[in-house]
This record gives sequence, C-alpha cells and structure tokens, in this order.
Amino acid sequence: MTSSTTTVQRLLLAALAACGIGTAAAQETYPAKAITWLVPFAAGGPTDAVSRNVAQRVSAALGQSIVVENLGGAGGTIGAAKVARARADGYSLFVGHIGTMAAAPSLFKSLRYDPNQDFVPVFRFPDTPMALLVGANSPYRTATDLFEAARKDPGKLTFGTAGVGSSSHLAAEHLASVVKVQYTFVPYKGTGPAMADLMGGQIDAMLDQTNVSLPQTQGGRLRALALTSQARMALFPGVPTLAEKEVPGFLASTWYGLYAPADTPAHVIDVLQKAYAEALADKEYVQSLEKQGIEVLPAESVSADALGRFMRSEQEKWQRVVREAGIDPQ
Repeated sequence: MTSSTTTVQRLLLAALAACGIGTAAAQETYPAKAITWLVPFAAGGPTDAVSRNVAQRVSAALGQSIVVENLGGAGGTIGAAKVARARADGYSLFVGHIGTMAAAPSLFKSLRYDPNQDFVPVFRFPDTPMALLVGANSPYRTATDLFEAARKDPGKLTFGTAGVGSSSHLAAEHLASVVKVQYTFVPYKGTGPAMADLMGGQIDAMLDQTNVSLPQTQGGRLRALALTSQARMALFPGVPTLAEKEVPGFLASTWYGLYAPADTPAHVIDVLQKAYAEALADKEYVQSLEKQGIEVLPAESVSADALGRFMRSEQEKWQRVVREAGIDPQ
C-alpha cells in the first residue's frame, strides 16, 4: 500500500467521522432557529387561536421561537399544499385539522397534496367541541324546536358555516343527515362573519366551537341549544348534549394536529413530541384550556401514531358523511 493511498484512506475516514459528528450535533441542537407553524386560516379565527396557544407552550419547552404564519383559502388546502412541498427539516410545520386532513379528499375533486403521503403526524392538539347556536332573540328554545321547524318547511331555515370544508360545515351536514332535516347552508369566509349575522338575525342557526361561542353565550348575544360533546360542560350551564337526548350517539368536535412534511427526520418528531408532553404536564396550563371550553386529551391519544390512526378513521367517516349528504366535490 502506497503512502498516497494511506493518506487518501485517512482523509476519507476523517471525512466520514466528521459527517457522523455533524449529524449527531444536528440532532442534538434541533431546533437551532425559529420554527414556522403554518395555520391555513385567517388570523383571529378558532384554528389560529388554538394554534397560537399551543405554539406558545411548545416554544417555551423548546427554548426556541415558533412563528405562526396564516395562509387561508380553499378550505385550508392552499396552506396544506405549501407545507407539503416544504423542506423536510423540521422548520416548516403545518397545523392540520378535520377539514384539511380528513374531509378534503372527499370535498375537492383534486388536491395538490395527499394527507397520508405528503405528511407525517407529529402530535394531536386538544379537541374543541361545538355548540348548536341561535340568536338571543330566536324563537327556538331547544334543539327539538329547531329540528321540528326545519321538518315543517324544508330548506327555509338558514344554517351558517365558516366555509365549505370547515368544521362547522362538516358537523352541520352530519347533523342534518342524522336528524333528517334540510337546511339552506350559507357559507361565510370564516367564523366571525357568520357569527355576526347570527347575532343580527340574518341566519337562523349555526354550529361553532365552544371556545369561540362561549363569550357570546355568556354575554347573552347568542343562545346555545345543545353541545356536541360527550358530556355536559360546566361553562354552558343547563345546556344538554345532542347525544343525551336529541341524537343518541352523536358526537362532533374540531380536532387539530401538528404535521411535518414527509421524510422529516424521526429525531425532529421526537423533540417536538417531548416538548408538547412537557407543556401538557403543566396542570395550570391544562386548567386554562378547560376554562376556555377546550378538551385536553389523554396522553395515549396525542402521540404521532395515535394521530395517524385517528386521522385515517376520520377520513373514512367524512367520506361517508359527504356521500350521504349528497355534497358535490368542488
């Protein structure tokens, strides 16, 4: 063996060792800069509010900034497509939810992303149940009143939603199908405009998340007829669940999850999961969420694997709901 060959071998070994050290260092130092969470809806809406809440706690646990970026449009699918094409390094993440990750494949003829192939789950956020809402001056005092009125005059009652593919739209379609009533659905560009028209009497009813509707019901501007949760909530005194009386077994909530582009390194997912677990270990934080009408899930339900399984079951559910409701894909 010549000296030149030996020298080359030594240099190659040194380079390989350096690569190994570099890789290990990269794993140890993630995140080394600010992380972006893309929320595919407008700032100030329910998805944005929940995302910023969770991001703040995860950021503190990581010791690194998390920048929440809003990019709305097409039921959240524009934002999803953007992150699906992002670099899989852990610095561009996506806040997916019931619409973008479960119902979108059934609601849109063509998507520029595949929820199952283009993303990997990271962890699941707390869930948010919904409230069946009417205006403060509405003649409907119970969910039964509303359903009976809809049956007497199919299509006359107007039901507001935050837009096609939104959780309020999906849950309302599901409820209408189950109780066999026909509403005229009015899609808005977000929760805010829909709720404003509900308070003003321009529409008859809507389903919306408890954390968003709570201030309006407590302020007497809206009336909650029923909840989509499994059990009653102390924040809505006297309000029954749909499941306990009107629609046995009916449950619906807005769920969210953090997703990374496919091929994101496993150690990145692990770091993010541990940071989230640290946040959920804070009892005061959990209590603050519950006081907002947000349900914190047990630890076994929030992992990446659990989110993946749940997402697939939700895709099957909403494919069935969309088909039974006769919704034409856009």
